[in-house]
Amino acid sequence: MTVRLTVVQSSPDVPLDRFAGWWSDAHVTVLRADLGDAVPSLEQVGDGLVVLGGHMSAYDDEAAPWLPALRTLMADAARTGVPTLGVCLGAQLLAVATGGRVQVAAPPGPEAGVVDIWWRPEAASDALVGPLVAGLPGPVDRKVTAQPTLHSDAVVDLPRGAVWLASSNQYPYQAFRVGSAWGVQFHPEASTTTLRDWAQWDGTVDTAAILADYTAREAEVTATGAVLAESFLAHVRQVARERVTA
Repeated sequence: MTVRLTVVQSSPDVPLDRFAGWWSDAHVTVLRADLGDAVPSLEQVGDGLVVLGGHMSAYDDEAAPWLPALRTLMADAARTGVPTLGVCLGAQLLAVATGGRVQVAAPPGPEAGVVDIWWRPEAASDALVGPLVAGLPGPVDRKVTAQPTLHSDAVVDLPRGAVWLASSNQYPYQAFRVGSAWGVQFHPEASTTTLRDWAQWDGTVDTAAILADYTAREAEVTATGAVLAESFLAHVRQVARERVTA
């Protein structure tokens, strides 16, 4: 079954990246909000919604005037059962849209490079991250894998009713689920080229050290991203089938 995914991109250097290859058997429409593409209505989304990262904050409506419509879309999608994935800024937008809170320039400071993601027991039965967690060694409350990240803003309060799925040593809310939507603070899609571009754009982090860490753990990083990408697509297919047969 070929499903339709709508992807909203908010910055030129935060693309689908590896997701494009992992979702090659889906019909993917990328809307460049940063270039003037309109945020779609819920009815236009198709079978699933993906909201990528960006350099603005989740509250920066003046610099990114499409954000109010995007927050509304994400809240509606989460509420009505549309499978949705928010990455980094997308996760922060999801949190704000559904009643949580994001802190701009959070006090722990930037989290950059490849970080350990610690999965909580709630992740074991989750439709998106459960397949990944099942393949990790160790007891359920000590399962860990590596993912790339680069952010200074952070979710500090989860929405009411959200399920907390993962943390890092620096920031607690690395993954969560609210309704039919997931937010991940890390970047499962990011290749070494994309991460290098972000580090150079940021200008405050050690690009060489970040790339060395990425190279050392690239196999783990890529395998984790691939599993998450496939489990999201599999969930989208399942929901689409159920909708057709209902």
